[in-house]
Amino acid sequence: MSLKSKADALLQAATDAGDVPGVAAIATDRNGTIYEGAFGVRTLGEPAEMTLDTVVWIASMTKAVTGAAAMQLVEQGKLSLDDPASEIIPALGKVGVLEGFGEDGQPRTRSPKRPITLRHLLTHTAGFGYEFWNNDVLRYQQGQEVPSVTSCQDNALQLPLLFDPGERWEYGINIDWAGKMVEAVSGKKLGAYLAGNIFEPLGMHDTAFKISPAMRQKLAKIHQRGDDGSLVPVDLEIPQEPEFEMGGGGLYGTVGDYLKFVRLILDKGRAGSEQVLKPETVELMSQNAMGATPVTMLKTIMPPISTDAEFFPGMSKSWGLSFMINNEEAPTGRSAGSLAWAGLANTYYWIDQKRGLGGVYATQILPFADVKSLPLFLEFEKAVYQN
Repeated sequence: MSLKSKADALLQAATDAGDVPGVAAIATDRNGTIYEGAFGVRTLGEPAEMTLDTVVWIASMTKAVTGAAAMQLVEQGKLSLDDPASEIIPALGKVGVLEGFGEDGQPRTRSPKRPITLRHLLTHTAGFGYEFWNNDVLRYQQGQEVPSVTSCQDNALQLPLLFDPGERWEYGINIDWAGKMVEAVSGKKLGAYLAGNIFEPLGMHDTAFKISPAMRQKLAKIHQRGDDGSLVPVDLEIPQEPEFEMGGGGLYGTVGDYLKFVRLILDKGRAGSEQVLKPETVELMSQNAMGATPVTMLKTIMPPISTDAEFFPGMSKSWGLSFMINNEEAPTGRSAGSLAWAGLANTYYWIDQKRGLGGVYATQILPFADVKSLPLFLEFEKAVYQN
């Protein structure tokens, strides 16, 4: 069976069964696109079909793009991976390590043992967390009236560290701070920097923090899965007039646009005739950048937002300069040493440099690692490898 017929049947069956409202998926090898397909609807109860140019919230798939921007500035000597990040963002020199909460509920903090660096931020080893997976972050936010990072308010980033920089991996607001560093040294808003230095060279014309009128006409809605398995559309959108553009999760885009970014990494930093990143930079980004520290499960404390989430449980995983790396061959066929990550509303990508394969998959469902959507992505990936 051809990849086209196999993947089409898989994705069509999932939308027919109501497992997902709509899905778009695309895959590439080194020569070009080898599969593309879209099925179902953008929003349940509405007629607009899911298409390859449907705009979705790509959420934390933003992180790798922000990471690439930061690495362009490392190439130019404007940023350093291992100098104190406070040299660029003084506020990062004032962040304390949370030691607990007093009887009055007030947080107790101390000075960190070492300064935060860009490397810590890009590998999620700085010590910052997210409230979706960490109770101490949630308690701190509630007690100190700190809004969620998805508010895109500057004071959302005023969180303490959960441990000393470099001591372990904890998924959090790190790459939002990396985005602030890009802004500080480029003198541009993050969206403007990305547009000029990544989106335009790659031809990613439907990717932005601000949803343009043309993008809005093609926008899919996020759906919430209920306890009974049903899906209901919800009005959830990242603020369109934000105080800061969220480098860790604010972008909207299409699977086709993101595949161009996947190809950039597969093609060692080249987009057409333009070298957007140096080959040696891509190589550096693709290697474990945090030593023996393992990537661990995201244990949910907000079940409507995320399930307990982990890719390939039981398999050793590390982190490069803004990508997860599977250290062993995955059950899907993904080579050891491949790069991947995802977005909160069940968008996923992978980049297998060894085999020269990559793909992007998007639904718009909460919680993250959805019981139907994540397995469907992995089945799609497996179909790509089987062909």
